[in-house]
Amino acid sequence: MTPQSCGKEYIVSPMQWLIIIFFTYLAAITVGGTLLHKRKLVWDHWKYFILTFGAVLMILPFYWMIITSLKSYGESSAYPPTWWPNEMLWSNYSEAWHKPEVGFARYYWMTISTTVMSTVGVLVTGMLAAYAFARMQFPGRALFFYLVLATLMVPGQVLIIPNYIILAKFNWLDTYKALVVPWLASVFTIFLMRQFFMTIPMDLWDAAQIDGAGRWRFLWLVLVPLSRPVLITSGLFTFIATWNSLLWPLIMTTSAEMRTLMVGLQVFTNEASNDYNLLMAASTFCIMPVVVVFFFMQRYFIEGIARSGLKS
Repeated sequence: MTPQSCGKEYIVSPMQWLIIIFFTYLAAITVGGTLLHKRKLVWDHWKYFILTFGAVLMILPFYWMIITSLKSYGESSAYPPTWWPNEMLWSNYSEAWHKPEVGFARYYWMTISTTVMSTVGVLVTGMLAAYAFARMQFPGRALFFYLVLATLMVPGQVLIIPNYIILAKFNWLDTYKALVVPWLASVFTIFLMRQFFMTIPMDLWDAAQIDGAGRWRFLWLVLVPLSRPVLITSGLFTFIATWNSLLWPLIMTTSAEMRTLMVGLQVFTNEASNDYNLLMAASTFCIMPVVVVFFFMQRYFIEGIARSGLKS
């Protein structure tokens, strides 16, 4: 289909064809449903169309990133852009992986190690604090909980300078400790786990006491196994936040060997300049682990969020 428009050849793209087909289908369903007086049928088709269209819009940036990462330099910069590469260049990934001065392997190691340590630390401190606020009775419990919760209202950017000064006094700058220790506790994780712990019946605690279990055994042998959804949800939040962290590692690290993945990607953006195919290749293998983890854990993620709001 190549009609002339303003003296230029116009070619309908695959995305435009897809939109035309969708709307033609919905128009036919609407007319047919109206003639048959089946309004529910029309609404169902429109509802699924809106959901499908939204899903396509969400997936489109990932598709474009992956497709661009497989193009040549000339094709990635061409206008109008192509929706499928003429030749798939898998070598772009290898070139992008080795292009920085220390390589993305070092960035990956730094990110994985700091992410694992931060996630484990947040889960441990979150469980202990949440158990105290949810199950233990002590003077000022509600007040202390609200004070902890109030810290969520403080923007993280406000704390950067004080934290930097403290870490500089400890000589922790450009070390693992600067990247991990400040993030071993999360107020949001404490709140989420506390809400979940309060949904577990008190009868289990009574039964555990009859069997001779103390609070420590009750926490690890009863609450933790029952709290798998909220633990996975909290772990996902921490994993994604630590993996995508840019500002804090950028400020706290100076050497190339201590850079995390997002900082390395920013440096690579300056080095690669206009090599969009290499930039998209690097972006793909930086983002893909988060997408894969969330894809396999989404069931527990949704369950943890849903059950944590049942009781306040």
